[in-house]
Amino acid sequence: MGFFLFIMEISTLTLIWILIGILLFPILIKIKAPYGRHTSLKWGITISNKIGWILMEFPALIVCPLYYFIFSSNIYTINTIFILLWILHYFNRTIIYPLKIKTKGKRMPLIIAASALFFNIINGLINGYFLSNTNYLEINYYILIFGLVIFFVGLVINIKSDNKLISLREENMDNKYVIPNGGLFNYISCPNFFGEIIEWLGFAIITLNLGSLSFFIWTFINLVPRAISHHKWYKDNFKDYPLNRKAIIPKII
Repeated sequence: MGFFLFIMEISTLTLIWILIGILLFPILIKIKAPYGRHTSLKWGITISNKIGWILMEFPALIVCPLYYFIFSSNIYTINTIFILLWILHYFNRTIIYPLKIKTKGKRMPLIIAASALFFNIINGLINGYFLSNTNYLEINYYILIFGLVIFFVGLVINIKSDNKLISLREENMDNKYVIPNGGLFNYISCPNFFGEIIEWLGFAIITLNLGSLSFFIWTFINLVPRAISHHKWYKDNFKDYPLNRKAIIPKII
């Protein structure tokens, strides 16, 4: 009875976590997160962009897997495959991506890194808990394959789009922004964000738990406003920016 009540409590807290994100969404639409091309000195102490990125993403890499491998009784089940997918994504985001980006001299407010660090700890604990306590013995393998395809399509879109932006910075040693073209960049301003949303949609489909659903919703809440800010920035700074491009979802947003 006590364990059942504990599960109910975690589920309630996760629903509250989702509600917080939904309430924040209209605020994030109006306020540009002050890092990257939107960096502002009005947000207090700043740190190196690269160090800040590693700092804020590192909990995402370790908290969820650490929770899982310490508390899970499902180590020799499909649950571990889901954890390995998590590690695959966040090893790229935490280690590989920051080492590749060319952001010499760029900085971000410490408060942004701290906020993202806090989010990643909470998100890691939630997902670690649900992946440790969800039984997948009767999983529908058609849904599993469908979700895996979506996950890896999103992962490839995310990585290829990031690599495209990195290559543009390498070609422009004076660190100036240029209009990206080719692939999904011909249709949306931020295919890297689009890929990440697709990726975590796939993850939510294959894991079928409240924790991964909350992460998908929060990914949408975080990245859609960011993409809209990027899209507006492109249009404001490049008079020849393609009029047919949307911000993050082709033909829609």
